[in-house]
Amino acid sequence: MSEVEPEPRPAGVAASTDGAVRVLVVDDQALVRTGFRMILEIEPDIEVVGEVGDGEQAVEAVRDLSPDVVLMDVRMPRTDGIEATRRIVAEHGPAVRVVMLTTFDLDEYVYDALHAGASGFLLKDVQAELLVAGIRAVHEGDSLLAPTVTRRMIENFVGRPRAAVASAPSGLVASLTDREREVLALMAQGRTNGEIAAQLFISETTVKTHVGRLLAKLGARDRVHAVIMAYESGLAGAG
Repeated sequence: MSEVEPEPRPAGVAASTDGAVRVLVVDDQALVRTGFRMILEIEPDIEVVGEVGDGEQAVEAVRDLSPDVVLMDVRMPRTDGIEATRRIVAEHGPAVRVVMLTTFDLDEYVYDALHAGASGFLLKDVQAELLVAGIRAVHEGDSLLAPTVTRRMIENFVGRPRAAVASAPSGLVASLTDREREVLALMAQGRTNGEIAAQLFISETTVKTHVGRLLAKLGARDRVHAVIMAYESGLAGAG
C-alpha cells in the first residue's frame, strides 16, 4: 500500500456526522456482499450504507446514499464495474473513492478499472484487517496499488505500439521539474514515499512536497491517476 499525504475532502462535501467512513458494497454475488458487510459493520468508524448487485444500481446508489468509498466488483451483469466507476468518477470526482474488487491480482480488467478512475484494488479474499485498513487509507486520500499491478501495467505499455499512446499526456509530464519526474517515475515503480526518500537521499517530507506539487501540475485526482499518466507518457517504461 503506497504512502501518501491525505488529500483534503473537496469543498462542499460533508463527512458523516459521526465521522464514520460511509461504504457502499457492489457485487453481483449476495454472499460476497454479506461477507464484506459482516467484516465492516463491526468497525466503529465504518458504516455500510448500502449494497447493490450491479453497476447500474451502483451509479444510482451513489447519488442516493452519498458514500465516501465504493467497493466495486469488476465483472457484473448489465453495467460492469469499470463503466460504473467511470460514470461515478465523472459525476462525483474525488468526493467518492472507488476500490475495485477482483478475484485475481492479474485480472485483465484491473488496468482499465484504474484508468476509469478507481483509487486501487483489493482481492476478494483479502484478509479482514487489510480490507478495513485499505478502506481507511483510500478515504484519507491514499491509493491501493500493489507491485504486481504496477509491473503488469508497465509491461502493458512497453508492449504497445507507439500509436496506442499517441494521445498520452506527455506535455503535462514534461512540465515537471527533473526532480518531480524522478519522484513520479519511482511512484510508477510502486515505491513508497520512504523508499523514494532513501533512493534520492532526501527527506520523506520533501518527497511528500514533490508528490503534492506534481499532482497539482498534472491535474491528477490522486496518486494512482498520476501513475497512470506516467505510464501513458512513457515515463514509467523509461526505467
